Amino acid sequence: MHSHSDDSRTRRLFWWLHTGGWLGYGSLSYLQALAHGKAPDYWRLSFGVAVAGFFATLGVRWVLRRAWGLPPRAFIPVAAGCVVVATGLMGLSYIFLVLDWCGEDCRPASRLGYLASGTYQLYVVLSWVGFYIGLKYYRQLQQQTRQALAATAMAHQAQLKMLRYQLNPHFLFNTLNAISTLVLDRQNNVANQMVQGLSAFLRHSLDSDPMQRVTLKQELDALNLYLGIEKVRFAERLQVETRIAAECYSALLPSMLLQPLVENAIKYAIARQVEGGKLVIGAERRDGRLVLSVTDNGPGCPDFDKANGEGCGVGLKNTRERLRVLYGEAQSVDVRNGRESGVQVTLSIPYETGGAPRE
Repeated sequence: MHSHSDDSRTRRLFWWLHTGGWLGYGSLSYLQALAHGKAPDYWRLSFGVAVAGFFATLGVRWVLRRAWGLPPRAFIPVAAGCVVVATGLMGLSYIFLVLDWCGEDCRPASRLGYLASGTYQLYVVLSWVGFYIGLKYYRQLQQQTRQALAATAMAHQAQLKMLRYQLNPHFLFNTLNAISTLVLDRQNNVANQMVQGLSAFLRHSLDSDPMQRVTLKQELDALNLYLGIEKVRFAERLQVETRIAAECYSALLPSMLLQPLVENAIKYAIARQVEGGKLVIGAERRDGRLVLSVTDNGPGCPDFDKANGEGCGVGLKNTRERLRVLYGEAQSVDVRNGRESGVQVTLSIPYETGGAPRE
């Protein structure tokens, strides 16, 4: 559909330029003739030659369009031949019109005079061909640029969707295993609660558009679906605290951005300690940026420096890649061990607000 629309616009542009150009050429030629003392009826010559050029260059266009895909060594001779033929046709029409206008008094005195009269229009035809080829190359370059941008955008979208839809198989395995254990222990009500929580979380994960951003309030609501499942698994061993600045609830961020960070912390901090642990989820506005943090009080990650901050789980790598694709250099991911224990992950993205798709 877009291609048909572009072709239609291109055709309209050509006809406007082609008609306007030759009309302007005829008018300018006539005004120059009047300035040199020609009679008012000289318009027959000026506009007659312009009409000849109008149709001759239409033929040139037809040939050039069909020769467009040829290599330069073949295309250049074709274009040169078109220039010669079109110039000759305009020259013949000029000689014919001059003889018709002033009779034998205007007949060239020699063959050289005929040649000079016949090639007088060469610069006009050369200008037309040069402008036509230049405009066609420009539009072709525009089209290639649009196609390249579209291909890049599609690649980014595919990459984002792949990153966004990665669901940790350990989470599903652990959850299903916990449900199975609850059923065997005849804790059917708790098992049913966990199944409903898992269903709600998976439905939200699959229904949400990875290309859309959500408010932090919506992100926290989705995160609570996940934490609801984990709280059934860990009971009192899992404690969660939120420290969210009031102005941050309406800030926009990529959907399901915090879930892999929280899942990472639960896997490496809460699950590895008999007594469990505590997660602190924070958000604040700082110098025009939204700063998000997920902090745990677990044993820390002694090898994350060796792995560029990715030594404790693939969730961090996933998050880094998503933010890099979405924000380029306008984002940062900082991972560091706490002074006494635990790991803190801090994300910084531009602070933006606006209509979210599920406000």
